[in-house]
Amino acid sequence: MRVEQGGRMTEGARGWGRRDLLRRGLLVAGGVALGAGTSEAWWRTNRRIPLAGGPASATLGNGRQGVGSGAVEVVWSGPTRQRLVALTFDDGPAPQWTPMVLDTLAEHRVPATFFMVGAQVRRHADVVRDRLAGHEVGNHSWEHRDLAAMDATEAYDDLRRSHDAIADLTGSPPRLLRPPYGHLGGAVLHAAALLDYRLVLWTLQMVEREFPGDPVGHAQRIVAGVQPGTIVLGHDVGARRRLVALHGLPDMINGLRGRGYTFVTVSALLGAGVGPTPSG
Repeated sequence: MRVEQGGRMTEGARGWGRRDLLRRGLLVAGGVALGAGTSEAWWRTNRRIPLAGGPASATLGNGRQGVGSGAVEVVWSGPTRQRLVALTFDDGPAPQWTPMVLDTLAEHRVPATFFMVGAQVRRHADVVRDRLAGHEVGNHSWEHRDLAAMDATEAYDDLRRSHDAIADLTGSPPRLLRPPYGHLGGAVLHAAALLDYRLVLWTLQMVEREFPGDPVGHAQRIVAGVQPGTIVLGHDVGARRRLVALHGLPDMINGLRGRGYTFVTVSALLGAGVGPTPSG
């Protein structure tokens, strides 16, 4: 009983049970080869993952499937050597937080990209209406549920609902998607392709817990970590500890400008040429 190279089973191997395959490290599930150490408990837990149209699959069946351009781009940073950086803010809009961010950005003439939650847009549209000139808005789902745990239809419906809310607010449909928690799954990829989105993750996080009560120290960490093409993740809604990052935003902006950086939206960053290698 043996498995031929390339993964084809011999006649004898076809008679093996699931336990035999797990013990020999030959079982493949969801595109992941399960090694000899994989337990029967893993199989019992995960065997119900739907492969056809579910979160483990990026396909609804055969054929071209009508998925826009037929491709999805996932980015963590901009492909540039120029001193460009993009600030992004997730989860808003929220009346306690978003105006603070917008006021700071306006004072320093900095554009940013806001990945907004559709339900928040419906509740708090007046918070940002007429204040988004120079900024851009991306989709961050309808209610910040984990899209990677949904099936393909549910993920699409969630994103489409948020897509329409953002389009109503801004007058143009969003072209960028950041899935909640940065979780990617087949259903997310399929829905992103249907909506012609670019999937945008991040390079560097404003991790507030590292400098509790110290906005200046927090800003200095971000300034030191930025490189050309960096996408910085922040939030304009949430726990009060996030005020550390927001209060440090002016120092962060000034520090990066002191290093010769220019602030751009994510779309502008992704559209920038590679450019020369920066000196200094």
